[in-house]
Amino acid sequence: MLSGITSSVTATAPSVTGLYVGTSGFSYPSWRGGFYPAGARPDELLRLYAERLPSVELNTTSYKLPSEEQFRRWAAETPPSFRFAVKMPRRITHAGRLDGIAPFCERVRALGERLGPVFVQLPEDRPRDDGLLALLHGSLDPELRYAFDFRHPSWEEAELAPAVHVGAIDAGARFRYLRLREPAYGEEELAALAQRLRPLLRAGVEVYAYFRHEDEPDAPRYAERLCALLAGA
Repeated sequence: MLSGITSSVTATAPSVTGLYVGTSGFSYPSWRGGFYPAGARPDELLRLYAERLPSVELNTTSYKLPSEEQFRRWAAETPPSFRFAVKMPRRITHAGRLDGIAPFCERVRALGERLGPVFVQLPEDRPRDDGLLALLHGSLDPELRYAFDFRHPSWEEAELAPAVHVGAIDAGARFRYLRLREPAYGEEELAALAQRLRPLLRAGVEVYAYFRHEDEPDAPRYAERLCALLAGA
């Protein structure tokens, strides 16, 4: 079982059960005066973010693995219903340092119940390698959930169970993980996406979806609108 985290944050129940929509990252000064209050301090941004969105994709972990204490602080700044998707470090996915998987998995468990899927992104120039996939599967913590992003086309039909392919909405996986990287997203595009996701949520499938960070706070606005559409607003 994942360790428990106490929090002083008060939260209302999620408006849509199983829906975890957000952005790739949250600590962007350029969002002040738009998504965040103009005078928001850096140490307030996650709390302010979590008051409006139910999830975030942590990309900073791709470059430097935070301490357990940092993960615990992040957890304590968010409500119990909030979820973090954590990107696996590049030293594992790009440099092939598979000995780093166990320490990484142990560290992220400090998020407790707020830990969502681990996001595993392999480089674009890495073709399919079933031996590597077997090594990855053999090294991963089986109690965690994983979403793999294979950017080389040769991986398209790779068998990942129980992990999932990023972007596979219609596949019969136990959850879905989407990265929405092609803005702008107008009302028509967001409504069409909501229409595809609604049957999954009704069937009890959890959906994690993250909009790409931009300098302007468009990504959190898209995320808020998608949440509203799926809540029936």
